[in-house]
Amino acid sequence: MTERVLELTGLNKWFGPVHALKDIHFSLNRGEVCALLGDNGAGKSTLIKLIAGAEQVEDGQLCIEGEKIPTHRYTVQQARQLGIETVYQSGSLGEQQPVWRNLFLGRHLHNRLGFIDHKEERSQAAQLLKTLDFRGVGANIDAPVSSLSGGERQGLAIGRAMLFDARVVILDEPTTALSVGEVEKVLCFIEALKSQGRACLLITHNMNDAYRVADRFVVMDRGSIVAEYRKSQMTQSSLQMALLDAVGRGA
Repeated sequence: MTERVLELTGLNKWFGPVHALKDIHFSLNRGEVCALLGDNGAGKSTLIKLIAGAEQVEDGQLCIEGEKIPTHRYTVQQARQLGIETVYQSGSLGEQQPVWRNLFLGRHLHNRLGFIDHKEERSQAAQLLKTLDFRGVGANIDAPVSSLSGGERQGLAIGRAMLFDARVVILDEPTTALSVGEVEKVLCFIEALKSQGRACLLITHNMNDAYRVADRFVVMDRGSIVAEYRKSQMTQSSLQMALLDAVGRGA
């Protein structure tokens, strides 16, 4: 199997006269966590939407594990089929539905007669929560999502990506508005993704979180990638200085 799971070459995106993404060259490797950094409006959200199939690629090439993907037919559904899962800040969860139903929302398991296999879904949900080390309310597969903490909700959304064997997991500000303890849970979930050999693209404004879990840092500014650093090359304080310098050069 190839080490590189995702590669973007010469990617451009326009919204009317606005050139939102400019000649993006980007890649992700198996078992790598890459933090995508930059100010609001830098183009991070647009980039992840293109990778996730939520926005159409107008110009450029997308490859998944070395295979060129026809971008004019690329959708959210196809992205999922190719192993790309996106966990947005909201988690996209059904608040009043139990934990086990949320895990299979829109992608139910069916028995040989074609009916939804509730028993198998519950069994797989229970096993996944053990793997994720959910405790308290979150460990109950029948608990409504509304009763879960913020960290547990993010963990559930990440667990859904694991359940459907995602190659690439995109995390959009997963620790925003969480307590210190809840942030720790989410960071442990991200480390679990890495240990399973999954590639992870992390969008965050929190440098502590980024430095804790990421192997590589890619900086965006006004639609362009302006810098790239490896964790092995710098301390957290030098990364912060380099980030300010990279964005400042583009000003």
